[in-house]
Amino acid sequence: MTKPLEGIKIIDFTHVQAGPACTQLLAWFGADVIKVERPGSGDVTRNQLRDIPDADALYFTMLNSNKKSLTLDTKKPEGKEVLERLIRESDVLVENFGPGALDRMGFSWERLNELNPKMIVASVKGFSDGHHYDDLKVYENVAQCAGGAASTTGFWDGPPTISAAALGDSNTGMHLAIGILTALLGRDKTGKGQKVAVSMQDSVLNLCRVKLRDQQRLERVGYLEEYPQYPHGEFSDVVPRGGNAGGGGQPGWVLKCKGWETDPNAYIYFTIQGHAWEPICKALGKPEWIDDAAYKTAEARQPHIFEIFGTIEAWLADKTKFEAVDILRKFDIPCAPVLTMKELANDPSLRASGTIVEVPHKKRGSYLTVGSPIKFSDMKPEVTASPLLGEHTEEVLASLGYSRQDIFNLREIKAV
Repeated sequence: MTKPLEGIKIIDFTHVQAGPACTQLLAWFGADVIKVERPGSGDVTRNQLRDIPDADALYFTMLNSNKKSLTLDTKKPEGKEVLERLIRESDVLVENFGPGALDRMGFSWERLNELNPKMIVASVKGFSDGHHYDDLKVYENVAQCAGGAASTTGFWDGPPTISAAALGDSNTGMHLAIGILTALLGRDKTGKGQKVAVSMQDSVLNLCRVKLRDQQRLERVGYLEEYPQYPHGEFSDVVPRGGNAGGGGQPGWVLKCKGWETDPNAYIYFTIQGHAWEPICKALGKPEWIDDAAYKTAEARQPHIFEIFGTIEAWLADKTKFEAVDILRKFDIPCAPVLTMKELANDPSLRASGTIVEVPHKKRGSYLTVGSPIKFSDMKPEVTASPLLGEHTEEVLASLGYSRQDIFNLREIKAV
């Protein structure tokens, strides 16, 4: 099967998570992604949090599947010459170096444009160009704080909280992938390449748009009716932390199920949507609530929403999270079990859909990783193992016209 991005060659100059998440997605969809790494060491995540001595860490394998690895010392003239050849034949260069690193390497935008006017240069940044923090080094949790996620996550009587979801890293990579694909379509029309940049702060903020919505509502009316603080608590002039309340305006909460005393994840998330109130009452065995003026409308329910959640929790007391969801879904009530990583890893539905995949690796043996979250009717992306360090160096050099003797010479001077 021909994949949509076959024929697109990408130079992957990224490391850690945001950039590799972007290029891995494009590799799944058929792009020829060549990961350029430092000889002898490679991406720092190869060695981070290892669980098997002398084998690439899961941190690396789960972000670099379907790629080729080329080791290259771009500080050497011979390494620069290899990179120049590669640039002339490639479509996209993706990087997440610090500010000015490419320029110092001798590959400014002007030079790249001279070598290949059709080249798209895509960059992951901590902050957008011109931002007063644009020289600040940014990691996942830094981005979550700078993008507004941390200040609005957690409980109102506790500190700002970081999400386990990679809002700063993988989320930025997804945004950059969209930018690259857009630039490729634009190039089809203009024949010219361009620069594409996504900042981690901007990407986090993009996912926090409902909180920016709430800031404006708060400034206008002084309270947020769907937050647990309403109507009995007080609001300041900034969006507060709302615990497990729903961001869409529908009251929701994490509720205990059977076994919560010993299982820290024996919970479900339960949402009370307006149109679902009647089915909720029927499911709970509370038909009298349907037309009761104290419960009938969302406005009436909000002052004692936690009393309602308490009643629901009492109903859940003799049901496991899975039993509860199986009952509630028959009433079309929005809810979900709180699933652990272990439960997700062994979920047969996720295995069947390709969301969780088992991949054989030359040194690790088989390992689990995520597959494509995007599903297609005419394509099922195949996930292959991440490359060993320098595994494809000879193959890539040969494709660039280097002879066996040339490759031997490059190895001798440790340029590759």
